[in-house]
Amino acid sequence: MNIYFYKIKIVWVIDLYLHLGGDEIVNIKDIVAIMDIEKTTLSPLTREFLKMAEEEGFIKTIIDGEIPKSFIVAYKNGMQVIYLSPLSVTTLYRRYKKLEMLRRQAIG
Repeated sequence: MNIYFYKIKIVWVIDLYLHLGGDEIVNIKDIVAIMDIEKTTLSPLTREFLKMAEEEGFIKTIIDGEIPKSFIVAYKNGMQVIYLSPLSVTTLYRRYKKLEMLRRQAIG
């Protein structure tokens, strides 16, 4: 009689969503870049990129009347969207790190 033991590893799939401010959340997998608006708009290329995106309707302001501190380039429903967020890059990064830590604890 032969007895076989197999080691099975269970992998949890957890989708992480980053809160960008207001009522807006985005799956972390869909985020392309998070940029500081003050530092990056010094470049003429970035200003041109944001201008073209606005003309084509790809920019979404998260909270009207708030001065944006960062912009997030992401995909939503297969379309590129640029979110203007009142949250700083540092705040968004801290939120991401906290989510990542929780995901690692859940996986074990």
